[in-house]
Amino acid sequence: MKIVVLDGYAANPGDLSWDELRTLGECVIYDRTAPEEVLERAAGAEILLTNKVPLSAETMAALPDLKYVGVMATGYNIIDVEAARNRGIVVTNIPAYSTASVAQMVFAHILNITMQVQHHSDEVHQGRWTRNADFCFWDTPLIELHGKKIGIVGLGNTGFATARVAIGFGMEVYAYTSKSPFQLPPEIRKMDLDQLFQECDIISLNCPLTEATRGMVDSRRLHQMKPTAILINTGRGPLVNEQDLADALNDGVIYAAGVDVLSQEPPRADNPLLTARNCFITPHVAWATTAARERLMQILLDNIRGYLDGKVINNVAR
Repeated sequence: MKIVVLDGYAANPGDLSWDELRTLGECVIYDRTAPEEVLERAAGAEILLTNKVPLSAETMAALPDLKYVGVMATGYNIIDVEAARNRGIVVTNIPAYSTASVAQMVFAHILNITMQVQHHSDEVHQGRWTRNADFCFWDTPLIELHGKKIGIVGLGNTGFATARVAIGFGMEVYAYTSKSPFQLPPEIRKMDLDQLFQECDIISLNCPLTEATRGMVDSRRLHQMKPTAILINTGRGPLVNEQDLADALNDGVIYAAGVDVLSQEPPRADNPLLTARNCFITPHVAWATTAARERLMQILLDNIRGYLDGKVINNVAR
């Protein structure tokens, strides 16, 4: 049985091992695969593993040996799932492996923005503290989180984890969610989306990308927010209209944004957020802690073993 990994580098740049995967069949691992290379590299594979390389209906139709596609991530919008289902191809994803790490990144951005950690560290290293007349200095607002309102859009695994951290900081937690109020703990209150954007000091996007959520944060929504508000996006880049967000930041419509995802990755050099005021960007690394990637690799193996044993788990093409 042939197993092909199309783009293994991001999940395992060399600090983890592929040895267990190699025990399951003839295994070929590519760091990266360009679209025009997919058919040649995937030829003859029964199992195809991909992180971000798309698989269309046409591609799958040209791979008659393909029986299983393993997405090395939680989101699986890169796969034509309906086409896979019609061809009897199993498609699995890896849910919840990075929950704690992504929630950590949400608050890494929040804490950096509210306490301006990077800015003040840079100023110290440039000698400003050594020249200072007083024992301390700050030149930006320093914002305490206790008592602030955080609105969480999407209350799945990551949303709940983010809420728990926020509760620990003494924040008031509100959520836009399909869950009923009776399904929520008393510390989390349900709120509709317009009210969430109008009333909350911080908005954290933790929802999946769907046709309903694509571009949900646009100029209208941003103008609903307080001028002191902060937007955090660790979900998916296309949840946000990036030009509208850049305009809102530059015009002082909202205070700041922290994003770990963009609509195109890597971004184009002319992406408006790269030069927007008070916009803090990390390169889609919320998921990439060593612990999270170790879990990813283990669930990947469990998914494949389940398929080989006839007990498929995490199948999104049912």
